[in-house]
Amino acid sequence: MRKGNGGCIVVRVEFMLLALIPLFDENMTVKAYSVFSQKENFLLNPRLLGTAQYDGATTVEGLELIESMGIDTISGNTEIFVPVTNIAIFSDVESQCHAPHERIVFLIDNTIPPVEMYVKRLHELKKMGYKLAVRKIAVVDLEGYRDILKLTDYVFLNSHKIAIDKARVYFGKLYPNIKLCAGSINNMEEFEHLKAEGGYHLYEGNFYRVPVAKGNNEVAPLKVNYIELLNVVNNENFDLADAAEIIGRDTALTISLLKMVNRMTVNSGITTIRHAAAMLGQVELKKWINTAVVNELYADKPSEITRLSLLRAKFAESLAVDFNLQSKSEELFLMGLFSVLDIILEKSMEESLELVKVAGNIREALIVHDGLLYPVLELITQYETANWAEVSRLMVLQNINMDSLSGAYLNALQWYKKLMYIEAEK
Repeated sequence: MRKGNGGCIVVRVEFMLLALIPLFDENMTVKAYSVFSQKENFLLNPRLLGTAQYDGATTVEGLELIESMGIDTISGNTEIFVPVTNIAIFSDVESQCHAPHERIVFLIDNTIPPVEMYVKRLHELKKMGYKLAVRKIAVVDLEGYRDILKLTDYVFLNSHKIAIDKARVYFGKLYPNIKLCAGSINNMEEFEHLKAEGGYHLYEGNFYRVPVAKGNNEVAPLKVNYIELLNVVNNENFDLADAAEIIGRDTALTISLLKMVNRMTVNSGITTIRHAAAMLGQVELKKWINTAVVNELYADKPSEITRLSLLRAKFAESLAVDFNLQSKSEELFLMGLFSVLDIILEKSMEESLELVKVAGNIREALIVHDGLLYPVLELITQYETANWAEVSRLMVLQNINMDSLSGAYLNALQWYKKLMYIEAEK
């Protein structure tokens, strides 16, 4: 382990890339995460494309990550779906991870055939208290998978290729305990349509981070307040009094600031907003506002959007050294923070950045998809969807090793966990 940016403890997992894909219910509440990982960059290590790629195949990579980081760092109180190969499924999973069994869902696909030795092993895992999910099973093969489906808790269906009304009847009759999951949802329109049809328990895809096709003309009054505050503190040499005046218009922000600063004092408490702002000073107040305001600004959106914004911000900042952008670390943080602003404000990215008066490198990266900062954003967005082939290519182009990249992401996760713990205390 080592100390990461901001003093967070970073748990290092050598040569391991990790992405967490959220699974939502119909209310857009995150109910689980799928863990997708890759141990090596095959573009940097072509020898692994031979038989060496199976080195370590008898371990479940997702379990190794959960054990190293702690299950609550990854997913809070939700379940974690862990892909498992046809080889690793026979490994000693209990010795690899000591997380509660009921929170682990082993995710299998059509590489695990419905033959006796696999069915027997799945029975053993169920007896241990683990859950099972299956995906990539063709409709014509469902009957052949009957013995495995009897043990299954979740089934992922391609929402573009299957009629949910027929699936609902089929699974409801033969496997009433299975929960159906819709995968590969591309936008909110698809999500709303599937939700209206009913039948699905979980929803997976990029839909939650894709802006709606038609935006709003108006911005909610409270959001205007938050945008004004962001504009004040992101100006060079801003006036603490101006920031304090805007904070005072919002009860939640006022209470949050006073509680935080009061914890810093020894002899007497802070009783005024201006005093609290002065105690923090420009640098720390700016850091606090840029993260605290996000929680309020995004309050009417799925919590995963807030999480995505903050993780992108810290991930980008943590990659500054690898991209030789040490002097731009603050801009990288804001780029990640504002990368979902169009979703939050339900406007185009150009209109959104006009409101928060962002210009220069950040604007170029988020609107033009070019410039000094964009390569960092490009790597981050490919990483978070577990597009490992593209991530590997970008790592080669930027001469970034896997240890640095995985360390930066794990640092962001640890920082986010610490941040949310502080917020929960307020």
